Amino acid sequence: MSTNTTELPDTEAARLSPRVISHWIDGAEAPSTSGRTAPVYNPATGVVTADVALADEAEVEAAIASAQRGFEMWSRFSIAKRQTVLFAFRELLNARKRELAEIITAEHGKVVSDAMGEILRGQEVVELATGFPHLIKGAFSENASTGIDVYSLKQPLGVVGIISPFNFPAMVPMWFFPVAIAAGNAVVVKPSEKDPSAALWLAALWKEAGLPDGVFTVLQGDKLAVDGLLTDPRVQSISFVGSTPIAQYIYETASKHGKRVQALGGAKNHMLVLPDADLDLVADQAVNAGYGAAGERCMAISVVLAVEPAADELIEKIQERIAKLRVGNGAGQDGVEPDLGPLISAQHREKVSGYVDIAEADGAKVVVDGRGLTVPGHEDGFFFGPTLLDEVPLTSRAYTEEIFGPVLSVVRVKTFAEGVDLINSGQFGNGTAIFTNDGGAARRFQNEIQVGMIGINVPIPVPVAYHSFGGWKQSLFGDAKAYGVHGFDFFTREKAVTSRWLDPATHGGINLGFPQND
Repeated sequence: MSTNTTELPDTEAARLSPRVISHWIDGAEAPSTSGRTAPVYNPATGVVTADVALADEAEVEAAIASAQRGFEMWSRFSIAKRQTVLFAFRELLNARKRELAEIITAEHGKVVSDAMGEILRGQEVVELATGFPHLIKGAFSENASTGIDVYSLKQPLGVVGIISPFNFPAMVPMWFFPVAIAAGNAVVVKPSEKDPSAALWLAALWKEAGLPDGVFTVLQGDKLAVDGLLTDPRVQSISFVGSTPIAQYIYETASKHGKRVQALGGAKNHMLVLPDADLDLVADQAVNAGYGAAGERCMAISVVLAVEPAADELIEKIQERIAKLRVGNGAGQDGVEPDLGPLISAQHREKVSGYVDIAEADGAKVVVDGRGLTVPGHEDGFFFGPTLLDEVPLTSRAYTEEIFGPVLSVVRVKTFAEGVDLINSGQFGNGTAIFTNDGGAARRFQNEIQVGMIGINVPIPVPVAYHSFGGWKQSLFGDAKAYGVHGFDFFTREKAVTSRWLDPATHGGINLGFPQND
C-alpha cells in the first residue's frame, strides 16, 4: 500500500493505490500471496475503493485446516462457555451495528437505514442462537427394554462452509453462522467479491467476543475458493444463498462429495391483489417491496397480479408514490437519506435495463422508466430508477425470469383462481403475498399456493428467527431451510445410544439370537 495516500482525496487515492482486502485465518487478517485480486467499487460513485484477494489452492487449504483445528477445540467447550461467547458477540454487535451498516453501504450501495435493517434481522438469529442449549438437547427413554436405556445425542458436524451473496453481506451469513457456532461447529465464510469487508468486520467482532481462533474463518475468493469448499472432505456442509443456477451447481457438486447442503436459489415473487383490498395500502406495500434495496433481494415483489377491476386505479396510485421517491448515494447527504441507492455494479445495471428493453419489445407498457437515470454529483454511479411496467406478456422473459432490480410488473387477471394458477405454474416458489379483506380468500390462498413463504397483507413475509426461511421448487435445493429449528437440525447430527448396565446378581448369560425387546 502506498504511504502517501492520506495526502490525496479519498477517490483519487483509491484509484492510484487501492488497499487489498484480505482473508481472516487463525484469528487474524491473513494477507494473500496468490497475486490474484478483483476490484471492489463504491456503487454510488463508480470508483474502485479496494481490491479483494482471490484465494489460491494454498490459501483454501490454510483456511480449512485452521477451521479444522478450531473445531477440534471449540467442540470440546462446554455449553455454558459457548453461550457466554455468543452473548458477548450479541452485545458487541448491538452496540456497534451502525459501523457495520456504513461498511455495507460503502460497498453494496444500499441506504444506511436499510443496511441497519439487514443487520437487525440477522441479529434476531444471533439472539435465537444464544438460547441454543434447549435446541440441541437429545432425548432419553429409560427402560426401553428390561434394564436397557436408549438416548440420543446431538453433536456438531465439524467444519461448515457458508457461501454468501452480495445483496445481504451481513444478514445472510448471520442466518447460518450463529446457529452453526452455537452447535459447536467451525465456520468458513466465503463472501461475495463485490462487498467482502462486512465478513472481516464480523470476524474481528467474534475474536473480541472471545471466540477461539479458527472457529470463524473468512476465505475471500471466486469459483476456485467455492469449489475448494464444495470438494474438500473436511468440510461437512454447505450453506448458500444466490441465483438458482448457482444454487443447483452448489447442491449437485457438494452432494456428490457427501456433504449436507442447504442452497437457497432465486425467486419471482408475486403479490395477488383482490378488488376488495385497500388499494392505498397495496400501493404503499408494492412500492416498499418492489423498490426497497433497489429490488436486489430475493424476497422482493416483482409482479403484481391485479384482479380486475383493480389494475388501473392501483397503477395510478403506485405512479404517484414513485414520483416522490429519491434516488441517490445510500450514505445520504446533509443528514438526509435517499429512498433508493445504486445497483451493485455497472454490469448488473445493464442486465436490469436489458430486461426492461425485452419487456417493451414484447409489448409491455413502460409506465415509469428508470433507464438512463443519473444522480447529480454521482454521474458515474450505478443508478437505476424505479420502473413500472403494465400488461407484461406472460411469455416475456421480463415476466418469467428474476430481474433483481427496481422493476415492478403489473399483470392483469380476471379471477382469484387465475392468479393462483399463474403463481403455481412458475418455476420458483420462494415468497408470495395476497392483499384482501376477505378472510376466506386468504385462507384458501395459504392452503393452495405452492410457495414456501406466504404473506397475508404482508408484502415481504420473511419469517422471524424462531421459524425457518426457505422456498419450494427451484428456490430451494436440499431439505433444510435456514435458521430456526431447521438450522439446528442441519448443523448437528444425532447419535442414538442403547445402554445397559448389568446387575451382577442377574447376569443374563449368552444369547446368540437377534436382540429382542422384552
